[in-house]
Amino acid sequence: MNSTPAIELHNLTLGYERHPAVHHVSATLPAGSLVAVVGPNGAGKSTLIKGLAGLVRPMQGHIDGLAGQRVAYLPQRDDMDHSFPITVADMVAMGLWHEVGALGGYSRAQRQRCTDALAQVGLSGFGQRTIATLSGGQFQRALFARLMLQDAPIILLDEPFAGVDTRTSRDLLALLHTWHAQGRTVLAVLHDMDQVSQHFPHALLLARELVAAGPTQQVLTEANLQRARRLNEAFDDDAPECDASPEPASAHTHMHAPGVHQADHASHAAGVHP
Repeated sequence: MNSTPAIELHNLTLGYERHPAVHHVSATLPAGSLVAVVGPNGAGKSTLIKGLAGLVRPMQGHIDGLAGQRVAYLPQRDDMDHSFPITVADMVAMGLWHEVGALGGYSRAQRQRCTDALAQVGLSGFGQRTIATLSGGQFQRALFARLMLQDAPIILLDEPFAGVDTRTSRDLLALLHTWHAQGRTVLAVLHDMDQVSQHFPHALLLARELVAAGPTQQVLTEANLQRARRLNEAFDDDAPECDASPEPASAHTHMHAPGVHQADHASHAAGVHP
């Protein structure tokens, strides 16, 4: 995974129906970093992850470092249909799509890899059950088994531990640390600040704009968290599309820099006042 480049966000604005949800974000996420994406509800965290996954196109700015890279994306559980009539093994095997293509069959060795992945997430013997029979924690474990088979250098997770039990969270966090040790770049949207502080070396704090990014303990200060709350409360959901503006050199945050640089520039969205 050492050849994976850093992910660079350049004056990135993302939104829906021409209304910005994340605006003018500039940051560098070093290759192999383990990053928690945090912020108030409605701060644009999921939108940012979807933008990195290629599901939301930039309204302005651009992203470097993803071209030619395989990206694994795990959406929120509520966005997924748990009633679809498919076995656990077949759902997990979808992680091998990059090897077999849309119409390819699975070899015996590939089927064995699916079985092994299920064993690694604590679901041995669950392969022939339908996904509708799984508990929330079991379903999330199966999704992580599918992620393992995708073997992607960049992994994007949207609230991966929401609504799952403590044991499942602990086991899946261990997998994240394994991926990090392998040199993969992992970004996860999270709400549990204790979890973030204990397990994620870096954090990116959003409130529709970038508030701070860098080492977690330097990002999650009370001053930064208060500023994020103020910005989020002031944001106008009906704000028009932002006008393009030159990117100030000081606004680009490098997460590996020794300090944390807050986004000092005034918001360009109507109704937002730091």
